Order: sequence, then C-alpha cells, then structure tokens
Amino acid sequence: MTEFIPIVGIVGATAVGKTATAIRLAQDLDGEVVSVDSRYFYRGMNIGTAKPSLIEQQGIPHHLIDIANPDEVVSLGIFQKMASDVIMDVHNRGKVPILVGGTGQYIRAVVEGWSVPEVAPQIQLRGYLQHVSDQQGKGKLIEWLQKLDPQSLELVDLQNPRRVIRALEVILTSGKAFSEQRKKHPSKFAMLQVGLSLPRAQLYQRADDRVEWMMSNGFLNEVKTLIANGFDENLPSMTAIGYYELCAYLRGKMTLTEAIYKIKMRTHNFIRKQATWFRANDPSIHWVDMNQFSSDEVNQLARIHMQRESS
Repeated sequence: MTEFIPIVGIVGATAVGKTATAIRLAQDLDGEVVSVDSRYFYRGMNIGTAKPSLIEQQGIPHHLIDIANPDEVVSLGIFQKMASDVIMDVHNRGKVPILVGGTGQYIRAVVEGWSVPEVAPQIQLRGYLQHVSDQQGKGKLIEWLQKLDPQSLELVDLQNPRRVIRALEVILTSGKAFSEQRKKHPSKFAMLQVGLSLPRAQLYQRADDRVEWMMSNGFLNEVKTLIANGFDENLPSMTAIGYYELCAYLRGKMTLTEAIYKIKMRTHNFIRKQATWFRANDPSIHWVDMNQFSSDEVNQLARIHMQRESS
C-alpha cells in the first residue's frame, strides 16, 4: 500500500490574501511555508513581486524564496526537484508542508508528478524563435507547434510566447514530442487544495491598490538598483509585471503614469489567466470566500486532511 505525504496548498489569484492565510495556518498547525510562486525566486526583486517581508516570515520558516539571482534560470524541472526535496524534509521533521502560490503550472508539476523535459536552454535557437515571434507574431510559432505536436497545445500556455518557444525548443532539440515528455507519474503527495476567492472586480481593486502601495514604497528605486547592479532589462526575470514597465519608463519609452496604468492592466490580465489554472468548478479545490473568511474553517479542513492521510 502506497503511503502518501499529506500537504496543504493555499492557491488563488494575485492579491486575494494567500500569504497571510498561509502564515496563519502555519502558526496554527506547526507548519512551514513552501513558496510555489516563480516571482519569488529572485533576490532583490521584493517590492514588485509582493514577496513576503522579513517581518511576515518571522517565526515561520519560508522555503524557495530568494534562491537565485535575476540572471539565473530556475526551470520548471529544477524547481520541481527542489520543491519535492523541501517538502520531504519538512515532513520528515514532523512539520506540515504548506504550499502557497499563484503559479498554477509549478504547483501541478509538484503535486501531480509531472515528467518535465530535461533539455538545457538552447540560446541560439531561442534567439531565432524569438526573432520569428517579433517579426511574424506568436501565431507563427503556434502554427509550427500545431504541426509538430498538436497534443502540446493543451499543455502550453499559448498566450505566453516564452512557453511556446520552450515547447518548440524541446521538440527541435530532442526530436521528441513535447507532449510525450510531459506525462504524469504517480505522485507521492496527497494535497488538500484550499482556494481563496473574491469577485473579479474586487480582486482588480485590491491589485490596483497594491500597485499604488508598491510605487509609494520604493518599487521604482528597486528597479533602478537592479539595473545599476548589472541586471539587463531583457532578462526573463526583468520582463515580469511591473519591472518591464518601469524599465520602459526609465528608458523614456513611456511616462510614469502610463507605466503604472500598464502595470495594473497586466496584473488584471494575469488574474484572468490564473483563473484558467484555478477554476471555480474544479472539484479538487475547496474554495473559501474571502469576504466570509474564517481561519477556523481552513484550520479544520487542514486538520481533517492531515489526520485522514496520516492514518
């Protein structure tokens, strides 16, 4: 009989309140937080990613935050291995692993046992594919992907050119279909997914308010510091929401008012995209309305899950 490792996941859209909920749950359950947010990987990128502050992290161990410099690559495969190792370590020390984040692909890769393609980045090929995307649009890349591996269209975020480029890179380098290399294996984890929800308009307003807070608390200086430290604005990490727009402002490509507006709109788009990973009708997610939030409800769900899976 297979023994599964019980874990708890706090998922949902940006600005819904995942960080505070996870910390509260970790305090109540003697748990440790495992970040499953790709934006939190990079050192020096704190304000613009809404990374948990040192004060918020105080007393609760947080894992997989500040694990790389902005010019380093943390692939899905690398993250999957690191997260699995951390979860096992937390569990073996008698603590409750609490996964928290809004990067649906990374969460699923860990808890669903994805087999991630082991193909190293091909810089020249990536450059060529990016050139095609810039000149002919991402539709051309999607057309190629459909011809080479139509099944991969269900696995790749077609709205993200970098994901499409990565899929083509894997196919052209390995000679194997991307979809064949993204099969699932039996997972060793049993996760209770607690989804935090708010009406879309309320999420947008909370996200907009957070952008204003970021700007008032040094986001622009954070971007200036990253550039001064030699991190190129074209790095994948520096094209994240907010960093790209403020770099454009610093180059004189747009006004600060325009940059802030675009940051808010990109955040709204991201919230909509997150809804495709965390669907309201997903039976594997127990949804909690944050307008009627009760920490007791979340604690009870988690305790029942831990007892059931540990028995």
